[in-house]
Amino acid sequence: MQSNRTVLTQEQRQTLSHQMLQSIRIMAMPIQELKETINAELEKNPALEVIYDPSVVSLDSIRTNPEIAGTTSTQQTETNTNYEKHTKPKQSHQELFEKILSNEETLQEHLLEQLRIQPVSESILKAGELLIQNLDDKGFHIEDPFVVCKDFPQEDVHTAIDLIQHLEPIGTCTRNFQESLIVQAKLDPAAPPYAQVILERYFDLLEHNKTKEIQKLLKIDQEELEHILTYIKTLNPFPGRQYAPNNVRYITPDVIVRRENGDFIITINEEEFPVLSINPYFNTLLEKQYDRATTLFVKENVRKAQEFIQSIQQRNKTLLRVVRALIDFQRAFFIKGPRHLAPLTLKDIAQHLELHESTISRLVNGKFIQTDYGIFELRYFFSNSISGAGSTGSRYAQGAVKEIIKEIIQNEPDALSDQAIAEKLALRGIQIARRTVAKYRKMLQLDSSFERKGRKKN
Repeated sequence: MQSNRTVLTQEQRQTLSHQMLQSIRIMAMPIQELKETINAELEKNPALEVIYDPSVVSLDSIRTNPEIAGTTSTQQTETNTNYEKHTKPKQSHQELFEKILSNEETLQEHLLEQLRIQPVSESILKAGELLIQNLDDKGFHIEDPFVVCKDFPQEDVHTAIDLIQHLEPIGTCTRNFQESLIVQAKLDPAAPPYAQVILERYFDLLEHNKTKEIQKLLKIDQEELEHILTYIKTLNPFPGRQYAPNNVRYITPDVIVRRENGDFIITINEEEFPVLSINPYFNTLLEKQYDRATTLFVKENVRKAQEFIQSIQQRNKTLLRVVRALIDFQRAFFIKGPRHLAPLTLKDIAQHLELHESTISRLVNGKFIQTDYGIFELRYFFSNSISGAGSTGSRYAQGAVKEIIKEIIQNEPDALSDQAIAEKLALRGIQIARRTVAKYRKMLQLDSSFERKGRKKN
């Protein structure tokens, strides 16, 4: 039975307020643009005040809290390698120093030059060369070193890692900045007692500036602890960066994810821009009676300052929610690496968080995340699926397929054609055409088989 009833429809047109427009705009800003916007707003609005500026403070505290050190550390460390005493370097220390200052070498070139004069076996040397090529610009492993060096005895890989860690700059070939700091303290005979212990056992307390707890656990006085902390500040959490080419544009991550004891620690990179508040003087002015023009001026600027601060806070809260969701959906990636990237769409995250898809798109565009496997644009985690063969119905993210292609090319004994790579992928249950392999290879900036064959002949 069909009943007739009147259906009322209402059309609502809403004009976005200045605050909403500002929130949307700030939501889309990557960290560098946000910094510029904050500086511009500080110049424009006298009611806005900086209560903490890491660009000023971090020079002194940067290494006490390694998270702050994300992009600013450039301090060089003193050379102290046990391997150097067994051989005569090909270059004088002066020449090496000049190269450091002029940035003529990449980190890889500088380490390889030192490695190749060490008195080690061919196996250790070749493993060491692979390990060095696997380092990012900070000096950390990009992929698991034992996966990269899977064709070498594990003992030789361990030896090669230890050797490279001793080379200038000390502390490269490590997993992260914590391990790098530990290596530097371990190899420095001038390191004060307990410096290595603090970095190894009480690093979390150090990051959260819980010095009283550290002092109690070590049973030392405050003066001794301050001496140790002062020493730790002299260490370089990112030793590889001093060798980066001048033309390299560093990417500043908007969010940092690290895995500790099976848990994921998510940190919004708020240390890249100042912490804001309302100027107390303006709050005082609100309590006093002035002429209408002055009162309006004060109220308007305080309101704008409050809205601006709220917009930044909203951006960071939403970014945190999105990254948490990414970890839930892409857990295999964060545990095992890029090859395990799963298919994911913006819609999946939007529905999960009950947000509009455009909000997710706006938030992930141009923003970067630092992981244990390197720095990635947030959009990297969103890709369509590629169907696998067989009854299992397996699905692969495009990013994961690219990583597999990269691995095949890097480990190939001969220069495989795109068709041969497609056939190898088919054996793994990944069905894609030769032209798709070629497209992905070009996106990875990898040469064709012809170019790779020519390089091997030379």
